[in-house]
Amino acid sequence: MTSGAGTLAERWRAVRPPVAGLHVDSAACSRQSFAVIDAATQHARHEAEVGGYVAAVAAAPALDAGRAAIGALTGLDSGDVVYTTGANNALDLLLSSWPAQRTVACLPGEYGPNLAVMAANGFDVHALPTDGAGRLDVDAAARQLAADRPSLVHLTTLASHRGVAQPMAALADVCRSLDLPLVIDAAQAFGHLDCAVTPSAIYSSSRKWVAGPRGVGFLAVRPDLAQRLRPRLPPPEWGLPSGVLERLEQGEANVAARVGYSVALGEYLAAGPAQVGERLAEVGAMTREALADVKGWRVVEAVDEPTAITTLQPVDGADPQQVRAHLIAERGIVTTYAETQRAPFEMALPVLRASPHVDVTEGELEEFAEALAAAT
Repeated sequence: MTSGAGTLAERWRAVRPPVAGLHVDSAACSRQSFAVIDAATQHARHEAEVGGYVAAVAAAPALDAGRAAIGALTGLDSGDVVYTTGANNALDLLLSSWPAQRTVACLPGEYGPNLAVMAANGFDVHALPTDGAGRLDVDAAARQLAADRPSLVHLTTLASHRGVAQPMAALADVCRSLDLPLVIDAAQAFGHLDCAVTPSAIYSSSRKWVAGPRGVGFLAVRPDLAQRLRPRLPPPEWGLPSGVLERLEQGEANVAARVGYSVALGEYLAAGPAQVGERLAEVGAMTREALADVKGWRVVEAVDEPTAITTLQPVDGADPQQVRAHLIAERGIVTTYAETQRAPFEMALPVLRASPHVDVTEGELEEFAEALAAAT
């Protein structure tokens, strides 16, 4: 996104197609900019003109720029970054390459699909200690990890079912002091919170707060961890000369989506990560204040939680799935229905989630509150 007149919110909205209704669902999938859409389209056209593999070679500088941006935003190097099809794919690539004993420590509210990937790869899961809000208790975790060392520590910095920011930097310090590999799921945190904590590995998707295309993400692995990995494909016993990260990234790829992601990363950096983060914290507070008095719902997060994810629990029997469908059909308002499978060891009831981006207005949040009250 180029700099210019207007606030961050105004500039963010100006470079995107007009929204059909009201989009408060960026934690699921943000709205792409004209430049991102055009970049992916132009690459697809180039594939038709010169062939997909020739076009992929020509796109290498754009893809390298994307890797450099990811490196800068995670505290790693561009050479540590591989593109994936998304966050789940990244975690599966990493865990399936783990050569040693398979135990992992993570939060009790771990994302359900992540737990499924852990189970599929034979990992035994140990729960980390948390407080009453589901936030990691760093001191208790340090004691637990020192006494009972897992193979890996995994932290989902910002959950899918609750907008509570986890103490990522503090846990990174603990893991460094104990020489434990820390893997960070930044699917909701990347482009939202400061992720430059130099973990052993970090992964995310493109489509959320950075507002890239669907079907692309990244996995970044620090060299000391990468050298321990043994990717399944091709079989290690073949002794082929390709490196670990090259083997992790092999296979069919939607290069057009990766090019679009690189452009979205450039726009995010141009907007200013600190400024975007500050605005998203403001948006979260605005959203919770607007929804605080809607009858039939309880806002889960504290008003000053520094995230733009607001979770609404039904208190009088409302069905979040039906309410979401009604809001879309009748008002063009897009939210998320978060079922209990998102955090199967923590959630007792499904919730409704609102996650507007930096360009939301107070008037739109008032409209959302009114529509939610009517739908309930």
